Amino acid sequence: MPITTTRRRLLAGSVATLALPAFARAQGAAKPRLTAISQWSAGSDGAAITALGKKFEEKGGVWQHSPVPGFTTEMMNKLRAQIMAGDPPACSQLKGPEIAAWSKIAPTVDLDAVVAAAGYEKVVAPDLAKLHKPAGKWIALPLQIYSTNMLFLSKRALDKAKADKVPVTWAEFNDLAEKMKSGGVNHPVANGGTRPDDGQKFEAALGGISPAAYRAAIMNLDEKALKGPEIKAAFAQVRKIADWMDPNVGAQHFSTNLKRFIDGDMGMMIMGGWAQGVLRNAGFKFEDFVIAPGPSDNSKPVFLLNADAFIFWQRKEADLQAGQTLMAQLVMDPAIQTMYSQITGSIPVRTDVDLSGEGWSEGQRTTAKALKDAIASNQAVLSMAHNMAQENGMTAAMIDVITEYVKNKSIKPEQAATRLAEAVEGAR
Repeated sequence: MPITTTRRRLLAGSVATLALPAFARAQGAAKPRLTAISQWSAGSDGAAITALGKKFEEKGGVWQHSPVPGFTTEMMNKLRAQIMAGDPPACSQLKGPEIAAWSKIAPTVDLDAVVAAAGYEKVVAPDLAKLHKPAGKWIALPLQIYSTNMLFLSKRALDKAKADKVPVTWAEFNDLAEKMKSGGVNHPVANGGTRPDDGQKFEAALGGISPAAYRAAIMNLDEKALKGPEIKAAFAQVRKIADWMDPNVGAQHFSTNLKRFIDGDMGMMIMGGWAQGVLRNAGFKFEDFVIAPGPSDNSKPVFLLNADAFIFWQRKEADLQAGQTLMAQLVMDPAIQTMYSQITGSIPVRTDVDLSGEGWSEGQRTTAKALKDAIASNQAVLSMAHNMAQENGMTAAMIDVITEYVKNKSIKPEQAATRLAEAVEGAR
């Protein structure tokens, strides 16, 4: 029987939660079943969630996953339609501030007891935990972490440039790009052309120039910071990056050009750690590329944090409640997080997972160390391009400005900074 979520209730902003006792009692009385929606349908993401589903079935559950290919917006449209119809999935992919925003329009499950039983909060970064318990109670569970500003370098492009040193600062990055260009690399910076791709390049530039300015401008939307010199410097760096990209690539997924990257026609790729999983899934070898933290002008790693998570929606059916309990337990399980991250190229949310053994890449170990170092130096910030820093509407307003700037080279950095501040003000 579907949940009795009414349109009036949704619009009124109900934040009711289903507490664990009924949730747990249901587990022993019904065969666990889970209805879930995500945007993960193919490639390493599709392989990872398929593997998770098999684990769910091995535990006796019925796995009913409905992927929505494309970007997060498409997945959200389906989620919105199901909620408005009074038939939300038992859980769905959702992350960042969207968890708090969406929890105001439909009842969610109180996961506090199952989280406490797993000791999960003790092994999750505090800032990340806050996003998943927006009103003080756990309603969503993070599954994997990526840094959006990892730097992937083509070994063949490095050979063409006669370079063997990974750039640490933006000055070193720019110097290597020039060497690649002189060495015959047609496009020293690999690009796809989607909006998140543009957003990632900007956030990597600003975060690398000043994590403090990034936090003030992008996360706290401070007006003075939005008009500050670091924003203009970031746009200036993005202009250099854009000049090294292939102008004939338009609105393509970054994976479209991975062969050109591996072949050395494109040199460096600023991308999330998921690119490792995509590269490996496409048959490329670790010997073909290098993974390193993105440039940071103070030489300490900056970590643009992006964490995928599941939010749990209130359902009355005993089998779905049992499925939610089983899913929550699996998501927090260190063995499941290990399996998932080894498929996708992410790092586990659990800080107690040992990445020294077989199955982990040097890139993942580098990413995990970068996160640890960035937290220690207060340089771990939330990704704007992937809806971790702001809700979807604000993110879209900012990326509109960035994408126009990338495409239209007549716009000056100072003009772009003004437009960004105006866009933020208009979207508040």
